[in-house]
This record gives sequence, structure tokens and C-alpha cells, in this order.
Amino acid sequence: MTNLKALYVIVNAGFASLVVDLIRECGGSGATILNARGSYGKSKSILGITIDSEKEIVLSILPKEIADKSVTLIKEKAGVETNAHGVCYYMPVELSTIKG
Repeated sequence: MTNLKALYVIVNAGFASLVVDLIRECGGSGATILNARGSYGKSKSILGITIDSEKEIVLSILPKEIADKSVTLIKEKAGVETNAHGVCYYMPVELSTIKG
């Protein structure tokens, strides 16, 4: 398959499943969810323990048309104006096979 995109979506913790559902709604078949923490903004300190904002990163490899639809829907349903505070972007993908 050619013209593939790696779609990355960064959302507040707890919203990754919503993003995966939106990608599926646009024709995608699945995604990988990574736990992360944000370094932007102020961290909270409780009893001397620093707590950074928890994030989730959703990664999905999609045909460009589905990636475009997904970005539009994610911006609407899980974008920066929502509680998910989602940010998304995509990059080109080149597939190769591993022989061994």
C-alpha cells in the first residue's frame, strides 16, 4: 500500500479510546496507545512529589484519505477546545520488509 501516513494524536489521559473509536469511524483498523507525561505548563507538587500532566499518545498507520478524515474528526471531537485537549499530526511512512 502506498501513500501511508503515521498519525500521532496526543491527548489527556483517559481519552485515547475515544480517539481510537474516531479513527475506526473514519475507516481505520486500529492503533497503538502509549502512556506519556507532558512537560508543558506547571507541574503540581503534593507532599514533595512532583506530578506532571498525564498524556496518552495514539499512533495509527493509515492511508492518506483516512488520515485526513481522522484529523478532521479528532479536531472536532477531541481537539484542543475539548476536555481531551488533543493535538494531532501525521508524517509519511515508507514500508519495508524484514528478512531474517
